[in-house]
Amino acid sequence: MNRRAPRRILYPRHDARRTGRLRVSELHEIFWEESGNPDGLPVVALHGGPGGGSSPEMRRFFDPERYRIFLMDQRGCGRSTPHSELRENTTWDLVDDIETLRDHVGVDKWLVFGGSWGSTLSLAYAVTHPERVLGLVLRGIFLVSKAEIQWFYQNGAGRLFPDAYDRYVAPIPEAERGDLLMAFHRRLTGDDKQARLDAARAWSRWEGETLSIKGPVTTPPRFNEDDFVDAFARIECHYFVNRGFFAHDTWLLEECSKKLKNIPGVIVHGRYDVVTPLSTAWALSKAWPKAQLHIIPDAGHSSMEPGIVDKLIQATDDFAAIYAEKAGA
Repeated sequence: MNRRAPRRILYPRHDARRTGRLRVSELHEIFWEESGNPDGLPVVALHGGPGGGSSPEMRRFFDPERYRIFLMDQRGCGRSTPHSELRENTTWDLVDDIETLRDHVGVDKWLVFGGSWGSTLSLAYAVTHPERVLGLVLRGIFLVSKAEIQWFYQNGAGRLFPDAYDRYVAPIPEAERGDLLMAFHRRLTGDDKQARLDAARAWSRWEGETLSIKGPVTTPPRFNEDDFVDAFARIECHYFVNRGFFAHDTWLLEECSKKLKNIPGVIVHGRYDVVTPLSTAWALSKAWPKAQLHIIPDAGHSSMEPGIVDKLIQATDDFAAIYAEKAGA
């Protein structure tokens, strides 16, 4: 009788060894941290959203004995300042910030790890600076296409979560619901503070209620809740209205097919991911032959679903083993 191997779990909690703030423009300053082994395999882990901020839990996807782990809060969120700022806040600004951080900490090449929007940003960085990328470990693939935005924020996911969808659209009058993205954008960038907060809460709750097949995911406790949802909703909506700041709808996928030919990668995606449907990961895997796609049959979008944790840690363990073997050769 074949027994299934136990699933891998997160590495134990550990603290950052050092933290810093990096001035990346006259307006923006980003927060970053380093943990793990200073002689280990360098990895930069990119949070989701955009606007979500990094979390100490992100360190736990890497063996601290084998990895030199970098986290950063992207512009306008987490501990970066100014908070919730939309000016000078585009995908290409963030790509430049990653490269500025890499140079600042003295890393030549690193593994890039990201989920959801973090997967988008990881791919955008990799196609811009492929010479700096050892490999990619990605979860919940999202390419900011019109179809993806329409599915989750307009007409699609709401058919599976009609109760949560009603709470999501509640701040928007019936007459404006034909284009929910723009209706939310008007409120999230408007002068009415209460309307902005109501919209931010509804927007953020909608994602939280659909992330996991286990049930709603709450706001991370490390932030003031209203501050968190304001940055999260405003920055997400800003990026989605601008279609990720990509040249056209399929630009990123096309660039991946050209620029990632020699970069190894692992893609982990939940079968029942409602936020970023599996079809996007499937399309990416076909455009990027060096990537291994793992479809998790009992998972949604959350990085904390057991099957997703298992495969992500298998991937980071495998990359660390390959790095150690090459270093010892």
